[in-house]
Amino acid sequence: MTTRVIIVDDQAMVRAGFAALLAAQSDIDVVGEAPDGAQGVELSRRTHPDVVLMDVRMPGMDGLEAARRLLSPPPGVTHRPRVLMLTTFDVDDYVYEALRAGASGFLLKDAPPADLIAAVRVVASGDALLAPSVTRRLIADFAQQRPVARGKPALRLKGLTERETEVLTLVARGRSNTEIARTLVLAEQTVKTHVSRVLTKLDLRDRAQAVVFAYESGLVAPGEQ
Repeated sequence: MTTRVIIVDDQAMVRAGFAALLAAQSDIDVVGEAPDGAQGVELSRRTHPDVVLMDVRMPGMDGLEAARRLLSPPPGVTHRPRVLMLTTFDVDDYVYEALRAGASGFLLKDAPPADLIAAVRVVASGDALLAPSVTRRLIADFAQQRPVARGKPALRLKGLTERETEVLTLVARGRSNTEIARTLVLAEQTVKTHVSRVLTKLDLRDRAQAVVFAYESGLVAPGEQ
C-alpha cells in the first residue's frame, strides 16, 4: 500500500529535499507541495493525502492553524489526513498546541533522512507516537508550565479499567507497544487492543492525543519516567 504525502513548508529547498527523499521510497508517493498553511489546506482537500508534513512557522496561515483546519474540517468535508509537524526546539508551545489539535506527532527539521522516512511510515500507520522520548520531554515541560486540567479530563479516566489505565500511563511515558508488553508481561497484540480501547473510551484520535490527555488529566506528572 502506498502512502500519499504532501509537504507544506515556506522554504522551497526544504520542500524539494524532503520530496526527493520521500519520492525515492517505493511505498511513498509525494502528491504535492505548498508554501504556506492556506495553500496546504487547499492542496490537502484536493489531493486527499494520507500524511501532511506541516511546517510550524510560515507566513500567512501558520502550520498550527492549518493543522486545526485539516483535523477539524467543516461540515461536508470528510477527509482528515494525519499531520506530522516539522519543527525545532524553539517552537515548543506550537508543538503542544498542534498535538492538542490532533497532530499525530512531530519531526525535528535537522533529523537524519532515515528518521523522516520512518516518521512518515509510523504516522501513516497510526500505530505509534513519533519520537516518544523527545515527545515525553517536551510535553512534560508544557505540563510544568500549565495547571493540571482537573474536572472533566480526570473524570473521564474513571471509565478505564485498571489495566487500561496502566497502559495509558506507559503510553504517556513514551513506551512503545513492545516495551509496554514487556513491562506488563502481556502479548503485544493484547497491548494494541488495550490502546485501541483507551482511545475509543476517551474519544482520542491517536497516541499523541493520549499523551497530552494523560498529562492534562494529572495521570502522569512531569518528570516521571
